[in-house]
Amino acid sequence: MADASKPRGVPAVAAIDQGTSSSKAVVVGADGRVLGRSSVGIGRADPAPGWVEQDANEIRESVVAALVTVLDSVDVELVGIGLSNQRESAVIWSRRTGEPLGPVLGWQDRRTADRVRPLEESGWAARIRAKTGLPLDPMFSALKYEWLLDQVDPDREAARRGEIALGTIDSWLTWTLTGEHRIEIGNASRTQLLNLETLTWDGELLEVFRIPPVCLPRVSASTEATAALVDIPGVPRGTSIHGILGDSHAALYAHGVRAPGQVKATYGSGSSIMGLADVDDGRPGARVLDGLVTTIAWADPAPAFAFEGTILSTGATLLWLAKILGVDPAQLSALAQSVPDTQGVDLVPAFAGLGAPWWDESAVGLISGFGLGTGPGHLARAAFESVALQTEDLFSAVEERLGSPIDTVLADGGPSQNDWLMQVQADLSRRRVVRSNIAELSATGAAHLAGVGCGLWTADECLRLPRDRSPFDPLIERSEADARRRTWRSAIERSRFQPGTPRKQSDK
Repeated sequence: MADASKPRGVPAVAAIDQGTSSSKAVVVGADGRVLGRSSVGIGRADPAPGWVEQDANEIRESVVAALVTVLDSVDVELVGIGLSNQRESAVIWSRRTGEPLGPVLGWQDRRTADRVRPLEESGWAARIRAKTGLPLDPMFSALKYEWLLDQVDPDREAARRGEIALGTIDSWLTWTLTGEHRIEIGNASRTQLLNLETLTWDGELLEVFRIPPVCLPRVSASTEATAALVDIPGVPRGTSIHGILGDSHAALYAHGVRAPGQVKATYGSGSSIMGLADVDDGRPGARVLDGLVTTIAWADPAPAFAFEGTILSTGATLLWLAKILGVDPAQLSALAQSVPDTQGVDLVPAFAGLGAPWWDESAVGLISGFGLGTGPGHLARAAFESVALQTEDLFSAVEERLGSPIDTVLADGGPSQNDWLMQVQADLSRRRVVRSNIAELSATGAAHLAGVGCGLWTADECLRLPRDRSPFDPLIERSEADARRRTWRSAIERSRFQPGTPRKQSDK
């Protein structure tokens, strides 16, 4: 007998956001309200410096558990499912057994950094960027695929026989939930193997990275329905996934962005900014922007191209410092607010180099400007300000590259729920920040796309769904913000300068 307290019988979509630290699920009703939510944590391993691994089966189990739990909490007519996911993380598995053949290499994993320089010296960096819109960097999936294949099939014989499958997290989940080996086009655009002109796997790059094409999934539109899910408790027979997006893409969709002109910042373990790109000349692959990347946000069914900049460490910086200081992460914000400024301290969290707009893998993490009067509060404030200052570096880069101002920023992600941090962002950026108050924004974006894909809403009706937001306007003088950014830029330069080491150029 159904629980009388549950919302009853309304048409709804469920959506999963498979992230770095958890798998979240929501159920969204036809009126756009979130009717139920659940979350299941997942682990990660760091077996060596710069290595980040996860367990593919644990990821799958967490998704199923989150979905089963949220569906058990509501009484709805489920009409479709959406999926958003961490993007560049790479999975390898056996087509015969369906079992993983190695660890998931997380998007933060840098073990393939030594492979970058030989490719650069061979002249591949510019060609790869022109074809894929992405700089040659260990973050993207191609080098991870190559490394995983080297471990289990160095001569590629098994791969060529079709015995090995490769994919991103959405591919792995689609395979394990429906039996299909496919990849959503936005996720495919993050592998560094998709040609943005042809929207197909690039044969030349497959040869460069030594990846047999038979290993790779079929590229599909974001709203192309999958086969029906198999044997998931609480999921009606015949239910399909109707919308798949990378997590940042899903957040952009949930904000209601459908055309160029708006920029959103997603704060998480790392952070990113993203906006839709103007590609009227029909050559998106040629419109790469210095220090940023070109990617595909979604296809419904026509592709929407986007620019993006990725920061490697923001929320992860806060967790790291809390551990160093021996405080609960929830207390770090209060510690940072206990002092009026950093007292000259800068913390550059280049734990694995610097991402956009610098793309300098040789940069090193540093703390500068400290003295005998430096205390835990100054370090904590410097860590929080590093989140805002790295993000502002990207806003400034976008303005410079696009030649148009950014007055308002759409914000989301776990750390964005800290009002004080959002005020620091508005102050140091001198821009209005409009934060989404929806905690599960990526999951909500996947639900919105799935709802459009399965006909629960039209595209226009989806744009009119409620979006709970909070604005933050700058409160400090421009001169104060400019002075703080100058000291930050000096710290960035020190982080990037290492005598005797060739420095990777930021114009990639």
